[in-house]
Amino acid sequence: MRDFVKLYPYLTNFLLSLATYTLAGLGLIPQAIAVEEITLKLGPLEESIPIAATDQKSSLLTKPVQTLLNQELQVDPALAQQFLEDLFNSRDGEQLLQQLQVLIPNSQPQEIQKTLKDFLMSGQPINILNLLQAYPQKNLKVDMAALATLAANLQVPKLESELISSSLVADLTVANPGQNPLFDPSQLGREVTYRELRVFQDISRHRTIAADIYLPAHPQGPMVIMSHGFAADRHFLKYLAYHLASYGITVVAIEHPGSNIHALVAIAQGVGSNNLLPADEFRDRPEDISFVLDELEKLNRTDSYFQGKFNTNQVTVIGHSFGGYTALALAGAQLNPKAIRHFCQNSQPLNRSPADWLQCAASELPYRHLNARDERVVQAIVLNPIIGDLFAQDLAEVKIPVLMLASTADGITPIIAHQLPSFGQLKGEKYLLIAQGATHMSVTDISYLSSAMGQSTLVQEVMDERANPLRKMISATGLAFIKQLTPEAFLYKPYLSPDYVQSLSTKGMGLRLTTQLSADINLKIGLLTLNRSSSTQDGKILSPSFFSRLFAPPAQKTGYLEPIFGSLLQQYYQDIQGLS
Repeated sequence: MRDFVKLYPYLTNFLLSLATYTLAGLGLIPQAIAVEEITLKLGPLEESIPIAATDQKSSLLTKPVQTLLNQELQVDPALAQQFLEDLFNSRDGEQLLQQLQVLIPNSQPQEIQKTLKDFLMSGQPINILNLLQAYPQKNLKVDMAALATLAANLQVPKLESELISSSLVADLTVANPGQNPLFDPSQLGREVTYRELRVFQDISRHRTIAADIYLPAHPQGPMVIMSHGFAADRHFLKYLAYHLASYGITVVAIEHPGSNIHALVAIAQGVGSNNLLPADEFRDRPEDISFVLDELEKLNRTDSYFQGKFNTNQVTVIGHSFGGYTALALAGAQLNPKAIRHFCQNSQPLNRSPADWLQCAASELPYRHLNARDERVVQAIVLNPIIGDLFAQDLAEVKIPVLMLASTADGITPIIAHQLPSFGQLKGEKYLLIAQGATHMSVTDISYLSSAMGQSTLVQEVMDERANPLRKMISATGLAFIKQLTPEAFLYKPYLSPDYVQSLSTKGMGLRLTTQLSADINLKIGLLTLNRSSSTQDGKILSPSFFSRLFAPPAQKTGYLEPIFGSLLQQYYQDIQGLS
């Protein structure tokens, strides 16, 4: 989903600002500020540093720390204010304030809330220096042990992904990859494609659903429904829609009115829902697709132009991120609000990825479980899907073929929490695509790169030409996967092979395909999943050195943490957890 480009700034981005503003005194500070001095505390040791001297290294204030805390955060102030209001009226907000109070021993909850609110209303760029300027203390005391824990917790999903990434790619590498010489399925086909906008009114649910219909001149075989992610729109995968249509496949890309970019803008302007993501969207999204299929069936019978153009009995749903959840729900996976509530009530706010925050919106649903299975859906392609605990970690009810994409540098839906364990739960025909070096947004249409949504991400996204190998691979394998429903299946089967997918790799992006993960990889996934589960219960994570002994080479896996805190971080974990 271009999806989370908005959720990220509103959720994780802002959680980072919640956390990092408390650390602001560790950055380079202008002269005219409220804070005049910071005191760094580590156990019985304390070191006070005048603001004017914070550009100089000390035993606790190192240059890497200064660099890290000087980074600017890209957050939409209006949506951040809405997120803050929702957050501090919840149990999560109370828990987060407690964590921040440990970080700043002399702070008060009301003081933290007011500082954040006033700062967001000021319209200043959201960065650590400006956040510090807004904090009403002349001497800011920072607990370095809490700082180390906070920084490590925020990095848990990234650390887990990096630990598994190299092992996973190496395990799936074939010796001599080569392309099939018959034809290139990543190139456009010969069918002329027409695109037409249709708007469907679901009166019973008060939903207006826009849909772009990509209609080939001579439609044949199955049809495709596309479901975008949170805060995206129906154009998100338009390059893929045109590609599939050029091979005779009718594609309908719909827009979910309660979770598209327009809904998010309306919330920011104070219109409509008070929540960034209404819980009902987890029910309404699959119903949107089933409703549109009903409407397309009517067009098949009554519209002279569209008559016979939609094969609604043989549908492949393609979903990205939140759209991936939507596709899996239609495929038979049952939403389990009880399991989601358990995760959200027991997990530490700062340990969550953006996708974790998104799934917690579903905890408000009153259902024991929700079954949205639509028998017309016979395949699902899920790209960077949000899964987590939405289905109580059980996808056994998904009986149809599934093609899943997981990107190793995905900071929105990390592969350990949202894709790899879930792939193992699928019982039917399945394919897993791994994109090493790709991010959550890499699969999007390149036109999004210069859009407002494409420019508003906190994490580093690979969306430019570097992501073209991934787009090429999705175009080819997606086509080949759908063609397995046709008499041409045997012609396209070679393009659903590990050697073909690997042949599309570049130096910056390694591409792999598998139908089954090895016992060694599953063991490592299990260990990382166990760590995630235990950290949900007690708020702790296993130390980098513990994981280093399981994943080699260790220097490549923990290097981004060590320069920040060095021996301080390592010693802290050894002391509090005994995992040296």
